[in-house]
Amino acid sequence: MATLSTPEGERAAMEAFQRDVIEPSMSSLVILDFYADWCGPCKQVAPVLEKVAADYADKGVKLVKIDVDKNPAVAAQFRVQSIPQIYALYQGQPVADLTQARTEPQFRQFLDQILPQLGIGAESEEDQAAAQMQEQKDLAAQHAAAGEHIEALKIYQLLLQQAPKDEVVLGGAAVSLIALGDETQAGTLIANIPDDSTTAEVVQARKALQLAENAVDPAELEALAAKVEANADDHAARIAYGEALAGAGRGEEAAAQYLESIRRDREHDEGAARRKLLELFEASGVGAPWVMGARRKLSSMLFS
Repeated sequence: MATLSTPEGERAAMEAFQRDVIEPSMSSLVILDFYADWCGPCKQVAPVLEKVAADYADKGVKLVKIDVDKNPAVAAQFRVQSIPQIYALYQGQPVADLTQARTEPQFRQFLDQILPQLGIGAESEEDQAAAQMQEQKDLAAQHAAAGEHIEALKIYQLLLQQAPKDEVVLGGAAVSLIALGDETQAGTLIANIPDDSTTAEVVQARKALQLAENAVDPAELEALAAKVEANADDHAARIAYGEALAGAGRGEEAAAQYLESIRRDREHDEGAARRKLLELFEASGVGAPWVMGARRKLSSMLFS
C-alpha cells in the first residue's frame, strides 16, 4: 500500500502519481482511495480496503491512498467531488468506480470478477505446465514410497517424454525400475545423468543400483538365513543376509537384520551394520514408510 505525501508543487505531485500509480498499473490493478483525515466514512472503509488489498496483493492488486487535502491536483484530475472516492485503474486507465462498495464481500466479488477478465495474476502457460508436471512428480513419488512401482513408473515414463533430461524424473524412474528388477534399464537412465549430480532422486537411484548388485539366488538367501538362525551372534552372516535382502528389494527386512546386529554388538567390524543401514536408508529414500521407524530405533540404540 502506498500513500502519496505532500509534494512541492503540482509537478512533483504528478511525478509521484506517475511513479506510485500509473507505472504499477501497467501490470497490476491499482485501487485508488481518495480520502481525508477529517472524513468519517473514509475511516470506516479504509480498514476494509486495506485488508482486502493485502489478501489480494499476491494476485496483482495494489492499494494507493491519496489525501485530497495534500494532493489537490491529483484529486482534480479525477474530478473528485466527495469522499471517499474509490477507483480501480489498470494500464493507466480507470476500469471501475468502487465508491459504492463498503463491505469486504463487495470488494472481493469485484476483484474476483475483474482480475480474470484483465488477465492479472493469471499463471502463464509455462507456469501452468510446470505446476502440472510437479503434481505428476509428487504423485509418482507417492506411489513409489508406497511400493507401487508399476504405477510410479507409468507416470515417470510419461514425464520423460516431456522432460527427458529432468534429473528428478530420471532418478525416480530408475528407482522404480530397480525395484521392479530391471537394473539394466535403470543403469541406462542413470548413465544420462551428470556424475556430479546431487539431486536426491539421483543419489537414491545410484545407491539402490549398488545395493541391487548384492542380490543372490533364493538358495543362497535361504542358506544365509539358516546361518543367522543357527548362530545369532554371527554378525558377518547377519550383515551378508541383510545385504542379500536389500539386493532383493526387501529393505525393511534388511534393516531389521542390521538393527539386530547393532543391538548385539554395535562395534562389530568398526560399525559395519550401522554403515550398511545408513546406505540402505539412502537407497530407500525418506518416503519409504518403514524408514522413519528404523531411524528411530537406530537413534535409540546409539544414544541409550
